[in-house]
Amino acid sequence: MTQSEMLGLSGDEEIIKELCVCNGVSFEKISQEGSGVTALEMFFSGFPRMVGLSLFPRLTRLTLVGQSITQIQGLENCPSLRELWVVECQIEEISGLEKCLQLLKLFLYDNNISKISSLELLTNLQVLWLNNNIISEIEGLSMLGNLRELNLADNLIESIGNSLDQNTNLQKLNLSGNKISSFKELTHLTRLSKLRELGLKDPQSRPNPVCMLCNYFTHILYHVPTLQRLDSYDVTSKAIKESAESTVTKKMMYYNMRLHSAQRQFDNTEAKLQQQKKKQMQRPEERIRTLSYTLKHVSIIINIQVKLNKIVILQMMLVEACFRRNITQALDRKELMVQFLVMELETVGNIRFEEGNTSDAWFSSCYDLLLSRFCALDHKPHNITGIKINRIIRVHNRVLRLRFEDKLHSMLTSQLIVSKVFLGHSVPARDGVPVSSEFYPRTHSVYPCSSDLQGSCDCSQKQTMWFVFDHELVLPEYLIDFDFIRQVLHTVSPGDASPLLCDNEALDREALALEPILEPRPKLLSLDEKSILTAAQANVLSQITVLNLHDSGLTKLKEISCLTALRHLTISFNEFTHLDDISHLPSLECVDASFNQIVTLGGLRGLGRLTQLDLRWNQLTHARDDMAVLQKHAPSLLRLDTRQNPWTTQKTAKMMVVLGRLRTLTHFDGVLVTEEEAADAEQMATVSKINEASLVAHSRVDSDRPRCLSLLTTAQLLTHLWPSPWTHTAEPEPGWTNKITALNLDGQRLARIANLDKLVNLRWASFNNNELSHIEGLEHCPLLEELSLNHNNISSLDGTSLSRLTRLSVNSNQLQCLDGSVLDHLPNLHFLSAERNLIPSLHGVQRSRSLFELYVGNNNISTSRDIYHLKVLTSLIILDLYGNPLVEKLESYRIYVVFHLPSLKALDGTVTECENAKDVFGGRLTPDMVTEKLGISNYREMTELELTACSIRMVDLVPADLFVNLRCVNLERNNLTSFSGLIYLPNITALCLNYNHIESVLPRQKTQTHHSLRQPPYHKVSSSGYGQHNSKNSRDALCGESLEPLMASLEVLHLGYNGISNLSELQLSRLTNLKSLFLQGNEMVQVEGLEGLRRLQELVLDRNRLRCVSANSFSAQAALLELHMSDNRLRDLSHLHTLSQLRSLHLDNNKVQDLSELEKLDALPSLIKLSVLGNPVARRCLHRPVVVLRLPGLQVLDGISITLDERTRAELTYAEGQVHIYIYMYRERKLYHITLVVAEVHRFMRRTDGIKGFKDSKKTLKILQLVK
Repeated sequence: MTQSEMLGLSGDEEIIKELCVCNGVSFEKISQEGSGVTALEMFFSGFPRMVGLSLFPRLTRLTLVGQSITQIQGLENCPSLRELWVVECQIEEISGLEKCLQLLKLFLYDNNISKISSLELLTNLQVLWLNNNIISEIEGLSMLGNLRELNLADNLIESIGNSLDQNTNLQKLNLSGNKISSFKELTHLTRLSKLRELGLKDPQSRPNPVCMLCNYFTHILYHVPTLQRLDSYDVTSKAIKESAESTVTKKMMYYNMRLHSAQRQFDNTEAKLQQQKKKQMQRPEERIRTLSYTLKHVSIIINIQVKLNKIVILQMMLVEACFRRNITQALDRKELMVQFLVMELETVGNIRFEEGNTSDAWFSSCYDLLLSRFCALDHKPHNITGIKINRIIRVHNRVLRLRFEDKLHSMLTSQLIVSKVFLGHSVPARDGVPVSSEFYPRTHSVYPCSSDLQGSCDCSQKQTMWFVFDHELVLPEYLIDFDFIRQVLHTVSPGDASPLLCDNEALDREALALEPILEPRPKLLSLDEKSILTAAQANVLSQITVLNLHDSGLTKLKEISCLTALRHLTISFNEFTHLDDISHLPSLECVDASFNQIVTLGGLRGLGRLTQLDLRWNQLTHARDDMAVLQKHAPSLLRLDTRQNPWTTQKTAKMMVVLGRLRTLTHFDGVLVTEEEAADAEQMATVSKINEASLVAHSRVDSDRPRCLSLLTTAQLLTHLWPSPWTHTAEPEPGWTNKITALNLDGQRLARIANLDKLVNLRWASFNNNELSHIEGLEHCPLLEELSLNHNNISSLDGTSLSRLTRLSVNSNQLQCLDGSVLDHLPNLHFLSAERNLIPSLHGVQRSRSLFELYVGNNNISTSRDIYHLKVLTSLIILDLYGNPLVEKLESYRIYVVFHLPSLKALDGTVTECENAKDVFGGRLTPDMVTEKLGISNYREMTELELTACSIRMVDLVPADLFVNLRCVNLERNNLTSFSGLIYLPNITALCLNYNHIESVLPRQKTQTHHSLRQPPYHKVSSSGYGQHNSKNSRDALCGESLEPLMASLEVLHLGYNGISNLSELQLSRLTNLKSLFLQGNEMVQVEGLEGLRRLQELVLDRNRLRCVSANSFSAQAALLELHMSDNRLRDLSHLHTLSQLRSLHLDNNKVQDLSELEKLDALPSLIKLSVLGNPVARRCLHRPVVVLRLPGLQVLDGISITLDERTRAELTYAEGQVHIYIYMYRERKLYHITLVVAEVHRFMRRTDGIKGFKDSKKTLKILQLVK
């Protein structure tokens, strides 16, 4: 140290000595040792200022903690300083670091710094701690490109903004203990791709307000996926990241669905307004039609006609203006709702808007509040008499101080906000003093003096104006959409008939009644040469130049092609749908085809001289296609009138299309075309092509989709967020097209997609609002993930063979189908939107097995079978079918769809909560189920139907005409309780319902409900006995009353194992043509209810609980041929005598004990087969001779044929027994005449004559000896 330096430091000698002592440096040898010191520390010693640091030129680390330092100084001679700690001091600003260019770490926490400044030169700085200061804004860090760690905790920071965009190497960021309250601020952190640790509510600091919001954790992890630690928690787990990603994805899907719902609500409103407009237009249209019709006949009232039409046109203009005004209001409301949805999404649901209805208590309170505050006198100068409240929206805010006033302010038009306000200390406003917190200290709000608001009515006492200085004290709670009701003063109502219009209608009628009275024109059934000559009043066809076929009832003009000289043709007021027949008329100049049903000009050809064409009052809809036809085939057209057609485009857009295509027009819709209009239309009609300029202007090169909660497509979002990376003036670098990942060419008037062969890395593309008719030119973009083609003219999905495509949107096109062969090449498609097309069926969409979201609203889908195409889409959670005929046509539509698509979470914009779907549609056999299970769609070709074990509980095969050829039905092992809809199938001959729960042919009667057309009213089946089990009266009524027959073709019926206990309740008597009935395995104890089955030939009652047969059991079964009653509990075989035709009887495994019961079977004259195995009477086969003897016609017994020898032996055995009996009786003196014994012996001898060797047998000799 030089002498001069020592003199300069003499005043701070004590401070320097203390510094040396604290760091073990000798103050006396400081000049020698100071240059070798690299680190200094000073803790809580009251160090007043930074002095003596020039004595340590090689200093690399300086630590000053708890000192009284107010500014940083004395570091000019420490160029090697790498780490500086000036903490817990009193520093008020950052300064004195200009020479410390090698500084790597800077710690200035716990000071009084209010602004980040003077750090621009510290480009090597890696660590910066400014926590526990009073910093309110992040700034001055843009030059710190090497910054890796930043601590700004416990300051007053409210926003992040773009202040950290340049700090791309930042890895650790702590913003805990600040005032960040919006999720939108946190989205700026997405640009910090290397951020690993983030703190917003560390345990050592108070949390930011944003941390108190719902979904905070999820929001951060989604937007900053590179994080490893958040608020000191480890978030490296893959499950945590996937959970956050999944949650946000679902949020995006939900709000995208809500967006479609908002569009649907607008479409509904527009449709209602269209109906209202149509109704209001009906009367003026009828007047114009009548007057125009008359004008075609005569010309004497032309001047009156023009005057009268002005009044009618005025009414139509008023209706049209009212319609447009209402449409504009509806569109504004839709846009407002879209903005609300975006706000909800951006705040992750922490700001939510709920539209109320009259059932909500808060709705009525808010409604009454607004009406009570309205004062008619205040609005009297504007002719306002009241207000009409359209809707009230409730604002849900999870944080009372959430700042969203600016977001709402830019959206509101005729809306009113109802807020909750804390007025605090309020004072009256002073005259001439601006209303500002600067002029009213320690005041929260001010209000004008009461005299300023005093009016002439009592309601002024309820109205007070307040000015609140702190907007955080105002919490919006309700948003009310209303319209003013104005007093109508002598205006023409578009809907009602005013006196003015009524008077003019009277004038019209008077004019039409003038002489001459017009007679109806004759109708032409067909147009031939004679009728043409008559209509033209000519003699030769080739000389006809003018032809008037007005009101001739024509639909075709087949013979008109021979009129080569025809120049003027009138075909108004006919039934034409096309104009193909007037093609190739070389001289035709003027055509009046007004007041027809023309739907297209597609067939028009070869009208090179046509100059005037009247197409008013037809059914034309597609201006672009029809004008293209006229452009090509009527190049000389000068006048065109297309008014009063249901064009799909608006009037201005239609005009641009027409004038852009037909550049020769001088008059359009009765108005002269100006040069400005023609120029604008020509410019609009100029078709653009994809070239280098458009690619430069509308492409982006981002490698990832922005981590942004937005409902825009990725291509739209990237072009909205960032400018083009290419400069329009300089030549792009070689290979620049390979870098393009996003392309947004919306609204560029493209006719085809081309010149994309070099965009090999394109991932996101949007071609909305163009003139595309095909999907083409994308084959060189294999990486494409998102494609948007809304509002074009595409009719087919051909050309989308993109294996990586995940999102496809083709709304508002002309699609005719969803081609399955195309969808096969889109294996990763998750999102498909094809709303407002012409799709008639969902067939083909089942090929997209990965679909999560499907939007096909406002198409032509009409059959429930289409729902079955979606059953294979197990991942489908959002489905929108709104606006299809299916929605109105299908009974219980929502429940039906939810039942068949159980994985669905939302249907038509509403969460699926139909818990009774299974009860309503579970187990219902429908044509769609037949198609699903059997793959059959042509039901008329079906002859057999077999669906076993399918849990079917109801049959609903309607219309029955589809199954006219069905003969055999097998529904075993299901859950049917009745024949259900089977009774309506006309030609079923065999029906198998084993293993069900059949209780009756018709469904059981329930409580009084509305009768469905598919189920006959129960009161017609008065004898069904429902609810009257074991009731004798009900059975008698059933037998005595004639019921309407059912299923006239049914011959074979299987009802085994159904748990049937009461046969009479089945109503089987109504199946009058039945021939075979199988009732095995049930619980019946008696046979009854078969009175109507007079044609029955086979009856199986095995394995029941039958104990006996009653007298009426088989009273009507005279034609029965085969009866099975095995495995029952029969003891008595009486009452079988009515079965005169019975040939086979099976009684195995019953409880028949006496031979006398078997002898009762001799009353069955036709019986040839009998089986009684397993009965007590059949043990040891002792019954066989008796049965053989008693039933002479029996051929098979117990499964064994009866031979002649067996029958003879049975007879001899019987005769021998009889002889023994008579001899016994004679010996016991019970028989006194031997003649009876002799007669019996003679009879026995006669029987044995035919048996070889029997006369000489021992038994015969023995009997003879006994007789002697």
